[in-house]
Amino acid sequence: MEDFQVKDKSLANQGHLQIEWASKHMPVLNLINNRFKKEKPLQGFTLAACLHVTKETAVLVKTLIAGGAEVALCGSNPLSTQDDVAAALADSGVHVFAWRGQSTDDYYKCIEKVLDYKPNLTMDDGADVVGMLHGKRKSDLENVKGGTEETTTGVIRLRAMEQDGSLKYPIVAVNDAYTKYLFDNRYGTGQSTIDGILRATNTLLSGKVFVVGGYGWCSRGIAMRAQGLGANVIVTEVQPIRALEAVMNGLRVMPMSEAAPIGDIFVTATGDINVIRKEHMEKMKNGAIMANSGHFNVEIDIKGLESLSTSQRTMRPNLVEYSLADGRKLFLLAEGRLVNLSAAEGHPSEVMDMSFANQALCSEYIAKSENLQVKVYSVPKDIDEQVAELKLNSMGVKIDQLTEEQKKYLSTWEMGTT
Repeated sequence: MEDFQVKDKSLANQGHLQIEWASKHMPVLNLINNRFKKEKPLQGFTLAACLHVTKETAVLVKTLIAGGAEVALCGSNPLSTQDDVAAALADSGVHVFAWRGQSTDDYYKCIEKVLDYKPNLTMDDGADVVGMLHGKRKSDLENVKGGTEETTTGVIRLRAMEQDGSLKYPIVAVNDAYTKYLFDNRYGTGQSTIDGILRATNTLLSGKVFVVGGYGWCSRGIAMRAQGLGANVIVTEVQPIRALEAVMNGLRVMPMSEAAPIGDIFVTATGDINVIRKEHMEKMKNGAIMANSGHFNVEIDIKGLESLSTSQRTMRPNLVEYSLADGRKLFLLAEGRLVNLSAAEGHPSEVMDMSFANQALCSEYIAKSENLQVKVYSVPKDIDEQVAELKLNSMGVKIDQLTEEQKKYLSTWEMGTT
């Protein structure tokens, strides 16, 4: 069986340096790595991972291997793989099947490659491994004990599978851990999305009308960072509570149809399809820029954009100009794929430290558990709190402890106003 498939193995030396740099900023995962080396909680398990192949992911993979797992890794997005990191993993003996610029066909072939290793555990970012196991590769389901899911979009898909009874093995929704979504989704996506937009365009955000599709945790982070750079932020939403929160945070809220004529930059991060549609593009001003930070490239109606355009040209890496019949020009970043990973490097290592610590500990939890029900689980509270405690310790931050008197007060109803 072929051990790996990457773009250029000669990039390995640079990849090793990138992984070393990330590791220096991931103290929680390093502590888990040290324990895993001694205890080997994943010994005898084969883990199939479909994740963005970045330097941070490499630190996670090395932690899983330290715990005794055999890991087969493929990329979870055709444009998010860092080729030097993939080469370094291959150089380290990891079964990695990923390169930047994959075709859709190559993307799914690589998922099949990792499934050829007959995994007992899965680790997804978008639920494509789960999807293939429940579709084309049903025969491999009998080997799988459980899995984890990294992102909002994947959790949405998995909960739908659970609801209609099609899910065949237990999944831990790592995305729903407080130490994941409160930090990774908000601070990670916020910073890395702005980073991707600036690398692709080098445009000034200050004074621009910046339209954010959605106001979930990822969109909150994007809106917060755009506002901090001086942009005039508009939020579009379908959920009244989130829309109200955006208003209370000082943001304008309106339908996309009203935002379309006045926006300069549009970013989607909802997990749903066609958030920006042809009807919106028809109203956009000349020079409007569109980008997506949701997991799949479905949030911007690219076919609609292509039907409106008379010609296209690549102005800069990850920046394509679409000329319309009426003379307007609209710009699409990174083919509508994750702009923070396609045009930049993804989340900072310090944030992924917590997300991937949850991944490692939840994989250990599944490996050690018996008789888990077939459903989507939340991350156990003790794991979430352990990650937070380790992160605080690594930052040199100390917190108070409840006194016995305080514990008693919180556990009884009898001690009221005195």
